[in-house]
Amino acid sequence: MTRPGRASRARRKRLDKQRVLHAAVVVADRAGIDALSMRRLAGDLGVAPMALYKHVADKEELLDGMLDVVLGEIDLPAPGSDWKSAVRKRILSARQALLRHPWASRVIETRTRPTPVALAYIDAMIGILRNGGFSPDLTHHALHALGSRLYGFTQDVFDDSGKGAGAQPSTTARDVAATYPHIAEMMTVIYHDAASVVGPGCDDQFEFELALDLLLDGLDKRRRRDSQSVRPEPALQRVSQRPGLRAGQPPGSVLNKVGN
Repeated sequence: MTRPGRASRARRKRLDKQRVLHAAVVVADRAGIDALSMRRLAGDLGVAPMALYKHVADKEELLDGMLDVVLGEIDLPAPGSDWKSAVRKRILSARQALLRHPWASRVIETRTRPTPVALAYIDAMIGILRNGGFSPDLTHHALHALGSRLYGFTQDVFDDSGKGAGAQPSTTARDVAATYPHIAEMMTVIYHDAASVVGPGCDDQFEFELALDLLLDGLDKRRRRDSQSVRPEPALQRVSQRPGLRAGQPPGSVLNKVGN
């Protein structure tokens, strides 16, 4: 029979960083990110809380690692894909990853410094755009235009659910139609999806894909136009002349929090 102390030591010996990170993801998926604590995680792993600090320095490093796990679930584009299909596939795969882990978008927004995994993900996206004929300058603008969609989510500022701050509970449909005829007309054709996280007036997946396709089509149009014009000077040279940037150094906001 194995002694309790020996079993405990064996359990601690088997603990590694990947096991800690995946266990933390499970806790956040099940109970929410606010319920995650080092003590709770240690309890789920059957170890003392101090044992976790051998693998992660603090909770911030734990959160970084959890995001790396999520990013690792994003599918790679098929070999030989054109740039638009490749970008679309990766972004929609990222969206599915975030739907599996609803807490992840909140954590992404709190990060101030990208991990090597996050940098590799953005670097790969940049590579797709550059190989697709985007100039370095247009690639930079494309990253900002796509914003947080690169990670599979977006913050919608338009609420068509009728539950916004300015909505009056006593307002009838007839009152709305009389006072705001264009809003009333639109509301009659909006598809209602009860599972929407944006609001009962939106089909999240349709809205996300529509906005993504509009952006990709617009970027493609700009790429084609730029390829037919003569650039007065190298894009990287112009970027390097912006205040606070060294030659070849991308703006930090693109890498730290895409879409600022």
